[in-house]
Amino acid sequence: MKKLFFFGVFVLAFLGLQAQSPIGVWKSIDDETGEAKSHVQLYQENGKMYGKVIAFLRKNTDPNRVCDKCTDWRKGQKIMQMMIVRDMYLSGDTWKGGKILDPEKGKEYTCTMWFESGKPNELKVRGWIGPLFRTQTWYRVQ
Repeated sequence: MKKLFFFGVFVLAFLGLQAQSPIGVWKSIDDETGEAKSHVQLYQENGKMYGKVIAFLRKNTDPNRVCDKCTDWRKGQKIMQMMIVRDMYLSGDTWKGGKILDPEKGKEYTCTMWFESGKPNELKVRGWIGPLFRTQTWYRVQ
């Protein structure tokens, strides 16, 4: 009976840790308009987290739209399937050290992501350049 109890505690603890993982699909929300923008798939590769756009949510968005304002290697590339989050690493309870791209503005920001206590389905995403920052809340797609 003790073994079954400890196994149950272990499973619940493991599920709790999994719930805090940002790996999966997220609905991004425009912090200026409050409108749902896209689905972003966050995935892990070689210990770092990356993310790509997998769906547009705004009406009349051209699925073949390209990043014409980008100034790096993504200029002229389709936004659909584009990597917009890169090189994030886990430090404590926070993913940081990477970059996030706003394809609408063509700007890349230093990025930090975290969960607020008790909200495993809401991901805080903050991008900044110097002292200026923007924070969005992304929602897990079930």
